[in-house]
Amino acid sequence: MADSSSSGFIQLPQISNNDVWELIKDLERMIEHVENISLQLTCMAYDLVALRTSPELGVSMRNLEEAYHQCRAAVCGDQELEMDDCPDPTATPTPPQM
Repeated sequence: MADSSSSGFIQLPQISNNDVWELIKDLERMIEHVENISLQLTCMAYDLVALRTSPELGVSMRNLEEAYHQCRAAVCGDQELEMDDCPDPTATPTPPQM
């Protein structure tokens, strides 16, 4: 009678739990890397479409950013390095106490 090794079945090597966990970690890292690349490509495509659709959009954004910096400098008193005295633009203003 023939033994089980010659019956035509291929025996797979035993894989330890550590090997499985390492494989899972590697796959998660690869998926995260691919997701980051996908996000960057999506942002690049969006920017390209926005600029191709409206070329003056880039100029308008630069003008808006320059105006923001000028206004912030006027409010903060031309302090470029010491912005601690300047109010946080994201903070909600508190009404004055009477």
